[in-house]
Amino acid sequence: MSLSMARSFLSEACYGEQELDANSALMELDKGLRSGKLGEQCEAVVLFPKLFQKYPFPILINSAFLKLADIFRLGNNFLRLCVLKVTQQSEKHLEKILNVDEFVKRVFSVIHSNDPVARAITLRMLGSLASIIPERKNAHHSIRQSLDSHDNVEVEAAIFAAASFSAQSKDFAAGICNKVSEMIQGLDTPVDLKLKLIPMLQHMHHDASLASSSRELLQHLVNSYPSTPMVIVSLHTFTQLAAFSLIDIPKQLQLLLQYLRDDPRKAVKRLAINDLKLLAKKAPHLWIRENTQTLCECALTIPYNSLKLGMLAVLSTLSGTIAIKQYFSTAAGSSSIPPRLTDLVKLAQECCYHSNLSVAAHGVVVLSSIAISCPEKDIVQLEQDTVLGVESLLMLCSQDSSPSGQATLKTALTSLVKLLKNRPHLSQPAVEFLLGQLHLSCDSSRVLMCHALAAIATHLPVLGDGMLGDLVDLYRVAGHSSTGEQQELLVSLATVIFVASQSSLSSEVKTVIKQQLENVANGWTVYRIARQASRMGCHEFSSELYQCLRTRVASEHFYFWLNSLKEFSQAEQCLSHVEEGDYSGAMSAIAEALRSYQKGIASLTAASTPLSPLTFQCEFIKLRIDTLQALSQLICTCNSLKTSPPPAIATTIALTSGNDVQRCGRISMQMKVCMDEFRGLAARYADLHQSLFDADYATLRNVELQQQSCLLVSHVIEALILDPQTASFQEHGTSGSVQTESEYERRMMSVFNHVLVEVEGLSKKHPPVSHLHTNCLCDAVIALLKVPLSFQRYFFQKLQSTSIKLALSPSPRTPSEPIPVQNSQQLTLKVEGVVQHGSTPGLFRKIQSVCLNVTSVLQSKTGPDYKIPLDSKTNEIDQRVEPHNDYFSTQFLLNFSILGTHVVTVEASVVDESGIEWKTGPKTMVSVKSLEDPYSQQLRHQLQQSGTQPAPQRSSYIRF
Repeated sequence: MSLSMARSFLSEACYGEQELDANSALMELDKGLRSGKLGEQCEAVVLFPKLFQKYPFPILINSAFLKLADIFRLGNNFLRLCVLKVTQQSEKHLEKILNVDEFVKRVFSVIHSNDPVARAITLRMLGSLASIIPERKNAHHSIRQSLDSHDNVEVEAAIFAAASFSAQSKDFAAGICNKVSEMIQGLDTPVDLKLKLIPMLQHMHHDASLASSSRELLQHLVNSYPSTPMVIVSLHTFTQLAAFSLIDIPKQLQLLLQYLRDDPRKAVKRLAINDLKLLAKKAPHLWIRENTQTLCECALTIPYNSLKLGMLAVLSTLSGTIAIKQYFSTAAGSSSIPPRLTDLVKLAQECCYHSNLSVAAHGVVVLSSIAISCPEKDIVQLEQDTVLGVESLLMLCSQDSSPSGQATLKTALTSLVKLLKNRPHLSQPAVEFLLGQLHLSCDSSRVLMCHALAAIATHLPVLGDGMLGDLVDLYRVAGHSSTGEQQELLVSLATVIFVASQSSLSSEVKTVIKQQLENVANGWTVYRIARQASRMGCHEFSSELYQCLRTRVASEHFYFWLNSLKEFSQAEQCLSHVEEGDYSGAMSAIAEALRSYQKGIASLTAASTPLSPLTFQCEFIKLRIDTLQALSQLICTCNSLKTSPPPAIATTIALTSGNDVQRCGRISMQMKVCMDEFRGLAARYADLHQSLFDADYATLRNVELQQQSCLLVSHVIEALILDPQTASFQEHGTSGSVQTESEYERRMMSVFNHVLVEVEGLSKKHPPVSHLHTNCLCDAVIALLKVPLSFQRYFFQKLQSTSIKLALSPSPRTPSEPIPVQNSQQLTLKVEGVVQHGSTPGLFRKIQSVCLNVTSVLQSKTGPDYKIPLDSKTNEIDQRVEPHNDYFSTQFLLNFSILGTHVVTVEASVVDESGIEWKTGPKTMVSVKSLEDPYSQQLRHQLQQSGTQPAPQRSSYIRF
């Protein structure tokens, strides 16, 4: 019964349970460990990794591992094996063991057993613990002794432990190196044992002399033992050692290429190819031209497709790096060879038309990378060869629905998109070829081609109109069944149509899509298409789809979510009807949009749940509402120039007061209010941006564009009306053409540039303020409103999830009870934290360090009412810590010299690998009650009894 309770607790996937719950689960597992039945004991042991995942803090992990150590010491070999597996699964939690000595002592006692299997399991256990006990001499001694054992199981376990300790400890590696060398070269050591000992040498990289001696030994082994297994193991260990020590990589490249060229054995060649690929990823900058040339010559002469594929995979890895430029660069004094005549290009062109699809795919990758990176001269023919090779491979793979055919097709399309992005003049014929091929391909291939067309149209929107007709014709006949591939094809085709139409869908296109959706699409497919329409700015169409989906969901939260999306789409649709110069129409459209937005935010709030609070969505929509209100207020302020123009004496008032803005009359103060409001909105967008650590790049760019639009409006107000003399346009302008990643960004940047040009021209010609200035402001507002808002991926879907869980000690017994501390002492606050990830950690950015900010504020004072320095009332300390295995810990020393209740706030933020700080939270608060120390209290009572007025409190601040 107890184990079932623990299992049910640990099966829940949510976080945030109280410590009492975790302790209860540990107690239930402890009951299972103390059970008399072996099955229950084993079940309790294997549940511990879930407990560690559920509550990953040291105090519980330490207790749990001590209990496991007891089971390891007292149990049978099967239980010991279970504990070993748990330890290996929980490797990242090992450093949280507080009583390492006691834990190791209980485990190590088994090493003296007469049972060689028990000793072997103990050795493997010690090897698994090498990261926390790298310098334990008793463990080192036991491993050395066990290497001489006559029991094979124990020797293999000793080899595992020796390899683990060698990787962690320089002293152990230096001490064991000679013994391992003797065993490897000893005649009495069996060959199979030598093969297991040799990989240990890859860890002998802690200093140059150790690495050099290991290299000499491996070179001796390669020359002395030419058998295939020995050469393979020695060469691979050679490569691993070189990859760690770095300085030996050029020598290792030459050695591997020598074996690839001269050794006739396929197994050795295959090993050399795999190691070359490893070094190509590790250090492509160390590949000189001769290395690449040798590899090309081997690939041109090799008769085996499998080996040719491996060599091309190495070249494909190198083709996207600096190695390809080094290959085509000519040394001083040497004759220049045209790129088309080099062996690398010949090999790539030959492989593009190879019968093996995987070989052809790598050939296309290499050839397209060459076409992108090689010098401009003699490039035309090379580009044509590349396009022909890609098109022939696409034609071959488009009707092949097998996994290998689809993988090859995806590789070819990726290379084509990359080539067209760098060589736009090749795009038109390539797009025409893809559109023609769409009608002849299988459904899975069509999906991939649609993705490629969408990427091409995003970078080159001028090609969108030419695609639309073919795409709509294909959509009419696309859906004929409700299979998964058909549903995916409907979504992919709709996405390309949205990109190609550039936010303006014709009624014919809408009718075609709706008809297909009604015939074969399921609800999820319709939702995905509506979501894509919202991302591409087709709000009228997305509103209709959300409307029909509302009543087809199973919960009220989903209903409210879809209803809010429908309202947001309707709101943006209202803004799309704004006409240039129609200022009253713009205000009416904004008012109508605000009504829909208010309905939508109410539905969005109702759709949120504790597990899905929709924080970003609510904040983004609130900012959008406030931005629209501010734009409406700005148009009203511009209109007030007509209803309340500056008085006739405005110029005299301005000269008298010395404030030149007064010549504009009442509108100047109103404009200042508007400018401050837009700057406040920009600051709020910046705060929102800083909180989106898990967002994709397109969503972050979208929020940046909203912030920049608010800054633009505030700058225009300042430049036209408030301070035209000092306003600068350099910092807001864009130099040259900026590479944009989406149609929405392209439109927004175009509006920004147009508005800045208009404002700069007007501010130089006319002094403020006239109807020309207010009209320019209103035109800028309408230009911003006419760009359909894009609801990016993070609004609908979170691909990366990162959260931080904090634990403070000392902690109060109850949440409402403060922590007592004497005012003459300082409180040591320990902050521990765990970084928790979703299914795809580090997809967009990774945590490099965590910033902890601790502040304390005096909430209520209980002592005598003296004038207190401000420094004594508050503490504020910042500290940056780097998580290790998703865990961090640090301490703060806080002073509470003033009697009373203080509120301590601990707030966490993260710094990514680029050094950018993100305000992710969480924020934890705890109360501290500062009490008078007994000596001061006794002294004060004595003074009161003698009738003397007590002196002010003594503290560390008064002494200094």
